[in-house]
Amino acid sequence: MRTYSLTVLLWSCMLHAVHMMPSQKRTNKHSPSERITGLSENDGETLHRTKRGWMWNQFFLLEEYTGPDTQYVGKLHTDQDKGDGNLKYILTGDGAGSLFIIDENTGDIHAAKKLDREEKSLYVLRAKAIDRKTGRQVEPESEFIIKIHDINDNEPKFTKDMYTASIPEMSGVGTSVIQVTATDADDANYGNSAKVVYSILQGQPYFSVDPETGIIKTALPDMSRENREQYQVVIQAKDMGGQMGGLSGTTTVNITLTDVNDNPPRFPQSTYQFNSPESAPPGTPLGRIKANDPDLGENAETEYSISNGEGSDMFDIITDKDTQEGIITVKKQLDFENKMLYTLRVEATNTHLDPHFLQLGPFKDTALVKISVEDIDEPPVFSRPSYLIEVDEDAKEGSIIGQVVAQDPDITKNTIKYSVDRHTDLDRIFNIYSGNGSLFISKPLDREETPWHNITVIATEINNPKQSSQIPVFIRILDINDHAPEFAKYYETFVCENAKAGQLIQTVSAVDKDEPPRGHKFFFELVPEFAVHPNFSIVDNKDNTAGIMTRRNGYSRSKTSTYLLPVIIFDNDYPIQSSTSTLTIRVCACDSRGNMQSCNAEALLLPAGLSTGALIAILLCIIILLVLVVLFAALKRQRKKEPLIISKDDVRDNIVTYNDEGGGEEDTQAFDIGTLRNPEAREESKMRRDVIPETIFQIRRTTPLWENIDVQDFIHRRLKENDSDPAAPPYDSLATYAYEGNDSIANSLSSLESLTTDGNQDYDYLSDWGPRFKKLADMYGGEDSD
Repeated sequence: MRTYSLTVLLWSCMLHAVHMMPSQKRTNKHSPSERITGLSENDGETLHRTKRGWMWNQFFLLEEYTGPDTQYVGKLHTDQDKGDGNLKYILTGDGAGSLFIIDENTGDIHAAKKLDREEKSLYVLRAKAIDRKTGRQVEPESEFIIKIHDINDNEPKFTKDMYTASIPEMSGVGTSVIQVTATDADDANYGNSAKVVYSILQGQPYFSVDPETGIIKTALPDMSRENREQYQVVIQAKDMGGQMGGLSGTTTVNITLTDVNDNPPRFPQSTYQFNSPESAPPGTPLGRIKANDPDLGENAETEYSISNGEGSDMFDIITDKDTQEGIITVKKQLDFENKMLYTLRVEATNTHLDPHFLQLGPFKDTALVKISVEDIDEPPVFSRPSYLIEVDEDAKEGSIIGQVVAQDPDITKNTIKYSVDRHTDLDRIFNIYSGNGSLFISKPLDREETPWHNITVIATEINNPKQSSQIPVFIRILDINDHAPEFAKYYETFVCENAKAGQLIQTVSAVDKDEPPRGHKFFFELVPEFAVHPNFSIVDNKDNTAGIMTRRNGYSRSKTSTYLLPVIIFDNDYPIQSSTSTLTIRVCACDSRGNMQSCNAEALLLPAGLSTGALIAILLCIIILLVLVVLFAALKRQRKKEPLIISKDDVRDNIVTYNDEGGGEEDTQAFDIGTLRNPEAREESKMRRDVIPETIFQIRRTTPLWENIDVQDFIHRRLKENDSDPAAPPYDSLATYAYEGNDSIANSLSSLESLTTDGNQDYDYLSDWGPRFKKLADMYGGEDSD
């Protein structure tokens, strides 16, 4: 670069014809003229290059000049200048008049201000000389260049104030981390002002920097993130090739060591202890264990497992991905009586291994986990999950059909009591012996009604009734041939009057409620009394059906409209069951093709009873009669309850007057005066007088008052009873009481009752009552007189 710049400078100087060394001295030495031989375009005469009259003293200028005077740049001069002041020098171009000023008389050029090469390194100017009097240029205008020489006035600057970088831990020495770059605004082609050298001020001995490229590298081997993760490195960039006096700048680089899987998992303890009740269901978590791994992220992910051996089939371990813990759970149902302690070997292994660090392994660890099973009072356990019992349907009541067995799984072996869940046996068909679990029949069985019975048996500990368990018992009722076959349906059979002998008029089949293991097989024949029936015969088809055949030609509906044909049906099971069914055959008029046209429509009364239609008609008649009786009784009862006073607005005094004077003492039939003397009779037959009497009306009983002889008190009590009587009518009523009081201790002295006595009375006791009754004693106690 230096050689190229010098070449350009020489070329530029030759262009201006005068080249002055960059010194502050002036010179008047003229350059020799140069002759160029050649042909002109017009006459081909020899051309001569005229000598330029300009003379230059300087072409370069230092930046940042700080002297007391203006910096001298150079001098313009022409040979036409005689020194008499007739010529005037004029400067135009970059900075003319502001940065660069010229003395128009002498042609001296000065820099008026301090220049900065970083702002502008090159100025292009134009100069000319004119005659003051005529204003004419004495020389052609010429262009020249002023270059600003650089000085070291700019320090190196980094592209970033702070850098961030990362590198995997355990990296080797010399591993590149990051490259930093600093730039210098000075001229890199002139001197060493822009030559930058890098050095490290902070971060040793962990890192180093290349002085020329600025690449930061590791300086120590096996740096561990677990020991230190963050580093801060300070890098300096200095110009002048790092020599003394050069300017410098710094930057900070934050370096983070990233994690690698260089640490295996480790259990903090070698043995763990957990407890589990034997009743814990599968899937129950018992505890957590964790193997610590100082790595991060996926490098710390751990998988837990139980090594093959003791307890591997009873327990399981799952990994919590969030906490990297191992959760021990129950895999199968535990049994304290079978095994009380389990010792598991648990292994923790890293899932993401780095092949560069396998030599640091193995990346796994093991620990022992001891699990103690706690005893729980368990309910009884049956010997089977369910029971299936088969019993014949003709088994007798009290017969034992099977047995269920349960026992207490605990060490105590408590006694078991058995019972049947009555919600599953509402009819109480089965029962069980509470001591040994034997099932027996309490009621007759019927397979055709219920072929299966599903009951539940409960086993309970006697010492602890809360501990109980139940088991389903499926009872299958085995079939016994206890039902006779019968017709499959009711057959409406007819025979045409013009039927021929041997003609099939009906095919019958049978059904049986029983289910023999080999299937049904039925046989048909006529009853022995009709073995040789003159009108019809039966043919067994050997397929559980039979055909009814005619035995003669022609039938007369007027003579016999209906034939009854008894048929015996047998089965082939043991014991053989049979039944007799009567087939009713009507004689009908048919066309030539045998299609029925009309039959006798009168109802047929079978020997077994009335037909279905007749029974339904009778039942309907009975229902209609019952409805009529109920309606009649309801209407009659409604009529009885009608009150004497129909209108509610008819409220008046109801005075009942009795004007019965009687016929004197001798008239004993008109009025029973004994009622007045005996209040008990009135108490028993007091009835309301405002409604029609009813036999079902409930008479209110009151407290008898015949003990009290005070008539006023008696009347007051009767008034109070009527006022408080809820059954009293809603209108005023007058109640009349005629009361004479109770009999005296001497009984009645009246002769009114003498007629009612049978025979003569003895009045001798009157003599014992004293002188007051002497007259009466003489009247009644003496002998009879006329």
